[in-house]
Amino acid sequence: MRLDIFHKPAWIVLAAVLAASSIWLFAERMVRYQIADEIAHGRPRGNLSDLYPRWLGARELLLHGRDPYSSAVTRDIQRGFYGRTLDPANPSDPRDQEGFAYPLYVVFVLAPTIGFSFQSVQKVAFWVLLALTITTVPLWLRALGWKPPWWVSTSMVILTVGSLPVMQGLKLQQMTLLVIALVAAAMALLVSDRPVIGGVLLALATIKPQLVWLLLLWLMIWTLGEWRRRCRWLLSFLMTMAILVAASEWYMPRWIPHFFRAIKEYRNYTDAASMLDKMVPAPWGWLLALATIAATLVVCWKNRRFAQQTQEFATTTALVLAVTVIVTIASNYALYNQILLLPAVLILARERHSVWNRNRLSRVMLSLTAIFLLWAWTTNVVLAVLSFVLPLNVVDRAWSVPFWTVLPLPISVAGIVLVMSYQSAFTAPAKPGTS
Repeated sequence: MRLDIFHKPAWIVLAAVLAASSIWLFAERMVRYQIADEIAHGRPRGNLSDLYPRWLGARELLLHGRDPYSSAVTRDIQRGFYGRTLDPANPSDPRDQEGFAYPLYVVFVLAPTIGFSFQSVQKVAFWVLLALTITTVPLWLRALGWKPPWWVSTSMVILTVGSLPVMQGLKLQQMTLLVIALVAAAMALLVSDRPVIGGVLLALATIKPQLVWLLLLWLMIWTLGEWRRRCRWLLSFLMTMAILVAASEWYMPRWIPHFFRAIKEYRNYTDAASMLDKMVPAPWGWLLALATIAATLVVCWKNRRFAQQTQEFATTTALVLAVTVIVTIASNYALYNQILLLPAVLILARERHSVWNRNRLSRVMLSLTAIFLLWAWTTNVVLAVLSFVLPLNVVDRAWSVPFWTVLPLPISVAGIVLVMSYQSAFTAPAKPGTS
């Protein structure tokens, strides 16, 4: 079986453009379907921007001194996000209250925008997040130590921008795109031996702590492998965190209890759960999550002595980010979190031959991962073609088909990278690099 698909550069780039375009065509039709469905069921519809609750919370705190976690500000957020406040007595209303459920220091990131109208901020945010997403791919290639041909990296950028997670993130102006760009830049700086700036960026990335906690734990374990050479990023990170927390405390004393209460309420009104909980019935989902985290930490400990320029360090970093996707508690619509799978997917693309030649299990897992990964693009191309021969209302009914692999894809990616990591860590002789 021929695995090397990277040939005939022009055709590969053209195919990537076609696949990416089909995703955005699908997005426009899905929005039309959602609007019709909301009108039919009497659901409210406002700006529906995930940036709005954070922006309004920052504006109310910095300009008017109001508590962004308060129920009064939450009602103000609902008026913009949904178009009106939610009615608890109306079963058709969404359950998501859209409260301000971020660490308070996110207001400092958004401070430059609070003097403008949200309509202007929303338009600019789309293009800023798009630019950050485009730069994320070369940053990860730098962090992973991979220099593919130009047409391969170009195709990767196009497919990344034209993927379901990025499409959803851009449509919603989700701050996850900012966090992932910060993480990619921090890891590229760490590999380039610029740990101080990397530590600052990692601290800023904690505006979404659920996306970086496992990565930070891995980096702390790695730092223990050679403290004197590696502690600079950690000291920089801790100093930046101290400044952010202290500044937040100055603006709003005792904000941390308010934040934890907001997180608790968020989990209740969104029915948030991990992907493993959605795939496996309770209590096996969280038990499997604990086992996965434990197995990942064993790999982290085993690879703690490898330098940041080594393949072992890169693979372990990709592993912890992929595992983060499947164990993180998130709402049902947090598809954008799957952008964290990008470094793992890049490693699988680079190491596809060696993975395929290892054993039958690796071939099966790699094949399934490829099918899950290509499913959304393939089905969207098919739907786009069918839209020219079938009535649009018929095609629109198939809006959920591209989402069929949303749950198994991250589990498959995390699983195969975990297997790769164990095979490398426990079968190959340890050859730590130098920091």
